[in-house]
Amino acid sequence: MGKALVTYFSASGVTAKMAQRLASAIKADLFEIQPETPYTEADLDWRNDKSRSSVEMKDKSSRPPIAAKVADMSQYDVVFVGFPVWWYREPSIIDTFMEAYDFSGKTVVPFATSGSSDIGSSGQNMQALAPKAKVDKGKRFAADASEKELGDWARKWL
Repeated sequence: MGKALVTYFSASGVTAKMAQRLASAIKADLFEIQPETPYTEADLDWRNDKSRSSVEMKDKSSRPPIAAKVADMSQYDVVFVGFPVWWYREPSIIDTFMEAYDFSGKTVVPFATSGSSDIGSSGQNMQALAPKAKVDKGKRFAADASEKELGDWARKWL
């Protein structure tokens, strides 16, 4: 079994809780993807076209800076990447994360939270950013997904 890392970006705390349950279920290391400049409530207002998140998501080249990096990504064989679904895909900060590392030979598995949106094209988008990795299409989970459900799902990559 390869060594696994669960990474996540969480705007409201929902994805953070899920990532913690997943890491616990599979006994993986945990890393939070934090923006250099934290998002405010106003930044996250998807109904406002001028909010930070709206502006970032409209610009496919947007790469919000990340506050810290994984110390040694080379030690991991499988990297689970969690995020809330924004505009039917991964938030731009996940694109920043994907471009920040060499994922050659690694398996990358997206997992997402959302009130109703599917994970969309996130896996394909992430594959394009890490062409030498094997990126799965991923899965959206209900916010209350159990540790057992998450672990059973994740074990096929371990």
